Amino acid sequence: MELLYFGDNGWGDELFIATLMTIAVSITAMLIGFLFALIFTPLKLSKYKILNLIGNFYTTVIRGVPELLVIYLFFFGGSGAVMYVASIFGYFEYIEINAFITGSFAIGIISGAYSTEVFRGAIQSIDKGQFEASKVLGFNKYINFFKVIMPQMLRLALPNLSNVWQITLKDTSLISVTGLVEIMRQSYIAAGSTRDPLLFYSFAAVLYLLLTFISMKFLNRLEKNYSRGF
Repeated sequence: MELLYFGDNGWGDELFIATLMTIAVSITAMLIGFLFALIFTPLKLSKYKILNLIGNFYTTVIRGVPELLVIYLFFFGGSGAVMYVASIFGYFEYIEINAFITGSFAIGIISGAYSTEVFRGAIQSIDKGQFEASKVLGFNKYINFFKVIMPQMLRLALPNLSNVWQITLKDTSLISVTGLVEIMRQSYIAAGSTRDPLLFYSFAAVLYLLLTFISMKFLNRLEKNYSRGF
């Protein structure tokens, strides 16, 4: 257990920083996912076939492709795409995209695909009378969405969004392939240096379980607050 102590002789401080990195990537990816969900949910619910096709294409492809492959595509393909655009403007040097940005964006797109389906289902579960009542009262689209639809959508979506959060949190372990030092990457480095993989991988499992437990307690409390009166 001395290997887990803080200080020069232990890996505790490195694992603590790696845990903070995991939390930062998870929150950033979840926020990016919400942004994508806000864009693609209306497309999936649109009456126009072309918009509906775009929304379905996004959710079907992202959910049908392995998460690790999506990360590889963004990590290796992202630099190539940026360098191609830069070459148009006369810049031909190598450009490397920050691993944090690449990992967060890749996981955020994955999270967004699942969040889109959650929001779509939540909106479709809202009573049609709510939409009709907002029209009768003369609410514009802005007030209708943010004052009538979104509060009810969040209440219905929260239970499933907790599952999306768990997926997002666990998917951060995949971005260790980009070189970003999060829990999984740091555990790999520590296990290789000390030749004690069982200890560090077991401790990594404990850290993930602890993060999941704390976040689920928070989400359950949030769900109860949103469900008051129901």
